[in-house]
Amino acid sequence: MSSHKGSVVAQGNGAPASNRKTDSVELAELGHLLEEKGKQVIANPNKTEEEQICPWPQEEKEEERVLTLPLQAHHAMEKMEEFLCKVWEGRWRVTPYYVLPDWLKDNDYLLHGHRPPIPSFHACFKSIFRIYTETGNIWTHLLGFELSLFLGILTMLRPNLYFMAPLQEKVAFGIFFFGSVLCLSFSWLFHTVYCHSEKVSGIFSKLDYSGIALLIMGSFVPWRYYSFYCSP
Repeated sequence: MSSHKGSVVAQGNGAPASNRKTDSVELAELGHLLEEKGKQVIANPNKTEEEQICPWPQEEKEEERVLTLPLQAHHAMEKMEEFLCKVWEGRWRVTPYYVLPDWLKDNDYLLHGHRPPIPSFHACFKSIFRIYTETGNIWTHLLGFELSLFLGILTMLRPNLYFMAPLQEKVAFGIFFFGSVLCLSFSWLFHTVYCHSEKVSGIFSKLDYSGIALLIMGSFVPWRYYSFYCSP
């Protein structure tokens, strides 16, 4: 009997100890959670508890905003496709200066008669037969290119009896006509296709300036040669 009572007493004394351990563990976990919540409240004192605990409405608004962006992009692409189709069909119209993109705004004093962006080389070359701000630049440089090429070939093919020193003089004239042909060809090509795109405009603009530099250097050679013609 005494042993049985001792075991019962031991069990009775042991049960509250285990309960106290579990209670202390739960309190420790709750204390940790309460500390985290308190930190969140301190970090965002302007927000209410509902906004801190339930941020779903803001996420839903962001999701709606993200969903509307593809629709806007789709409509923009459709409009761009319609514009490109019209351009490729040759139905573009001259536009005023303020409508042009920044990379096409070259001359502030020409307010009307500009070509819009034409992302087609075929349409760009086809446009040289229409009237707009670049028509004069294109045709003067194109005709000058053809004239320089013709005169250069004619000079190189002339008989040697027309020259006092055929080799030296043909070299001097050849350098000049070579620079002239490159300059005028790069120039009329630039004025023709610079409305294609910003990248194409940048490439042909560099070629245009390079051609100008080559013509300056090429025109310097005959001048130096004939300046000292009598002093070999």
